[in-house]
Amino acid sequence: MNVRELLQSKKEAVITIDTEDTIGAAAHKMSANKIAALVVMKDDAPVGIISEKDIVRSLADDGPQAGRRVISSLQSTGLEGIAPDATLKQAMSLMTYSRRRHLMVTDGNQLVGILSLGDIVKNLLGELELEKAVLQDIYMAAH
Repeated sequence: MNVRELLQSKKEAVITIDTEDTIGAAAHKMSANKIAALVVMKDDAPVGIISEKDIVRSLADDGPQAGRRVISSLQSTGLEGIAPDATLKQAMSLMTYSRRRHLMVTDGNQLVGILSLGDIVKNLLGELELEKAVLQDIYMAAH
């Protein structure tokens, strides 16, 4: 399975935020949508990801006033992205290497979706359940 196929099975809208919105607004948007990351947009183009981890780091550095800072003031908004035709193994490797739990999926400058480590784990568990069922059927048929 590749990244595009996994995104098609999610059927969830990608929640975005503008670079000039505040970190506090990002936290509220994540909480309201029960998600852990937002794709950051500038002039209708994806430029990165802001995650809960980024918000916590900002709070640790700046205290309560961090919520009033604009997203563009963060040192990094997680520029890691991956193409829709990449394999899930490539996505897992990039997440491991970059120490990120979310990747933007882009086709050129076009946002295709967002992929989380949880999405990949859920997919792998589904594949293992299917494999288990097939093996059980084979065993039962042989005995």
